[in-house]
Amino acid sequence: MARLASDRVTGVGKMKWQGRRGSDNIEDRRRSGSAGVASGLGIGGMLAVLAIGYFLGIDVTPLLNGGGQISAGTGEITAADEERAEFVSVTLADTEEVWGKIFREDFGADYTPATLVLFKGATASPCGGASGATGPFYCPLDKKVYLDTDFFVTMNRKLGAKGDFAAAYVVAHEVAHHVQDELGVLGKANDVRQRSSQAQSNAISVRIELQADCLSGVWARHAEASFGSLEPGDIAEAMNAAKQIGDDTLQRNAGQRPMPDSFTHGTSEQRQRWFAQGFKSGDARSCDTFSATNL
Repeated sequence: MARLASDRVTGVGKMKWQGRRGSDNIEDRRRSGSAGVASGLGIGGMLAVLAIGYFLGIDVTPLLNGGGQISAGTGEITAADEERAEFVSVTLADTEEVWGKIFREDFGADYTPATLVLFKGATASPCGGASGATGPFYCPLDKKVYLDTDFFVTMNRKLGAKGDFAAAYVVAHEVAHHVQDELGVLGKANDVRQRSSQAQSNAISVRIELQADCLSGVWARHAEASFGSLEPGDIAEAMNAAKQIGDDTLQRNAGQRPMPDSFTHGTSEQRQRWFAQGFKSGDARSCDTFSATNL
């Protein structure tokens, strides 16, 4: 299968995805009008705001304070935009098939897929505003993943996370939060976070995110077995993406000294290790970061 053209998704990897089934669970808002940015950024949104702000020179203060308006993109949807959307749709379909099978075989339950909202510029969610500054996130209030596919270009150009499978890892990670939600893990963890100090809340967030990384690895293992979609170098792309978006790496690249108490996603080494754990085992039950004494 031909890979995506340069800068359409990421322009490095050769993940086999074209010509395969896309998901019906896509809500396309790319041609919508402007949307207000509400308070609250959802799971993982805060770090994404800071990271993208650091690298793109965006003033993220209005987003962090929950105020301001951001206009949604209403310009032309380019061929590159459409190709990114198709890529996301196929990747989402792959997650649906993989998690549907795992839920049936390992948990004796039905898997209800998440809806993925594609937007361009900004849109609203029950968890707060979604914009190019917030990065992709999962909102448990409506069980939807929010994604501006221009983030893939940001990953390539600004974060050094290149390759088609690096982009697939991002989709799989956000879907993994939905998997946590379906299993009841996410709700329980967030309930504890609400009763915790900021430092304790951050520590729980790290365990949530590392589990999602591990579940992304589980998905990758099953996707390769079911679809033969991976090619040499694809897992290395995901591992590199995990490295580039580790809290310590993001803070260093922003000219800051890493501050572990502020971490909400985990270090580069932790994110890589838990993704590798999931890929090696192929078993979602191996991803219990909440019982782990050593992350």
